[in-house]
Amino acid sequence: MLLKDKVAVIYGAGGKIGGVVARAFAREGAFVFLTGRTLAPLDAVAAEITAAGGRAETAVVDALEPAAVEAHLAHIIAKTGRIEISFNAISIRGDLQGTPLIDMPWENFTTPVLVGAKTHFITATAAGRQMVKQGSGVILTLSSTSSVLSGRDRRFHLTGGFSTACATIEAFTLSLAGELGPQGVRVVCLRPDAIPETWSPEHREDTSPGTVHRYMMDGTVLERMPTLAEVAEAAVFAASDRASAMTGTILNLSCGSFMA
Repeated sequence: MLLKDKVAVIYGAGGKIGGVVARAFAREGAFVFLTGRTLAPLDAVAAEITAAGGRAETAVVDALEPAAVEAHLAHIIAKTGRIEISFNAISIRGDLQGTPLIDMPWENFTTPVLVGAKTHFITATAAGRQMVKQGSGVILTLSSTSSVLSGRDRRFHLTGGFSTACATIEAFTLSLAGELGPQGVRVVCLRPDAIPETWSPEHREDTSPGTVHRYMMDGTVLERMPTLAEVAEAAVFAASDRASAMTGTILNLSCGSFMA
């Protein structure tokens, strides 16, 4: 088990990405603390984990509220004595895509930027303060290839403030890694391309790819999009001791839609 007996907190654990990463962490031996704004989806993930023999605890925590995040981390420390992995997978609320920037109110542009930056700052720095005391730990952030789209793709997708939000999260990741590295804390960002499993049914078009899906697959070297399972496996590896030399980097999980 790559994460045997490690203590992990996942923000947005009731969502598609947060849930699959939580299950993967637990499968690899971690004690996972699942948080989100609604208890029911968290409990559903926890039930799957415990049924498979894993350990999970749920709590309603707003990852945009510093006091709530700090109180929950204090609870984890009181119960386990440590926090070894922190992963923020909350959806960027207020995201508006498909509208040209020149037709967009400034609030619609700045909301995803501010939300993405705020939640990652709050959760990562709160975990970082505890990890510095321990002298170890891994903080995982979440971005997307929207931060590095080609000119062709920027013309096609009209990402609004989402691409700026992702670029902001990635820049924050690098800065935090530089600050915390000397204290033994690693910081890594996951950058998947769009994941069809997270799309709404009308956009997935799994059996007969439509215009958007076909366009995106054709833009990858592997001629397909990443899966939730692939993102989860990458998160497990990045959080594990096998990636102990990895920090201050963006993991490219794009199936080759971006190459560098």
